[in-house]
Amino acid sequence: MRSLGSSGSELDEVDEVDVPVRGRVVPTRAANPGAVSRARGIARLLDDLIRVPGTNIGIGLDPIIGLIPGLGDTIGGAMSSYILFVAAQEGAPTSVLARMLGNIALDSLVGVVPVLGDLFDVGMKANRRNVDLLERYLGAPKETKAASRGVVALILLAAVLLIVGVIAAGVWVVRLLSGLLS
Repeated sequence: MRSLGSSGSELDEVDEVDVPVRGRVVPTRAANPGAVSRARGIARLLDDLIRVPGTNIGIGLDPIIGLIPGLGDTIGGAMSSYILFVAAQEGAPTSVLARMLGNIALDSLVGVVPVLGDLFDVGMKANRRNVDLLERYLGAPKETKAASRGVVALILLAAVLLIVGVIAAGVWVVRLLSGLLS
């Protein structure tokens, strides 16, 4: 299928791709379906490489390489960034990219905690979440953009409340200590 390019003057190749959106497969247009497929493969490699027998739990390389202190989470975060890069190439809006970056940051930051961070990696599946976001964006761009804006707004509100809470706790501790010392 051919369509006008971003400049409106040249023709770019855009292929239709079947993408799962909320449990159903929807044909969508991806500028680079090969990159989207590679992103899906990386998510599978990092989050769901093998299944734990008798369960629906998948384990990928992310929690395994995360066992290497410091280096493992850095490598995992770098590999996760490829999915973010593909989403940016596909034209995902800032709200979707910010949500994806938040998933990567949370996965990498919590992953720093030995063993517990790796268990969190098994449950979080940031890469699979990010590929799902990318595929939802490709299948239903307006809805995904609106939902992502809401999530980003809630995250920003939570961050502001956390900062206010930390400041309030700090003031309370200082008052408590000054009361004990006087």
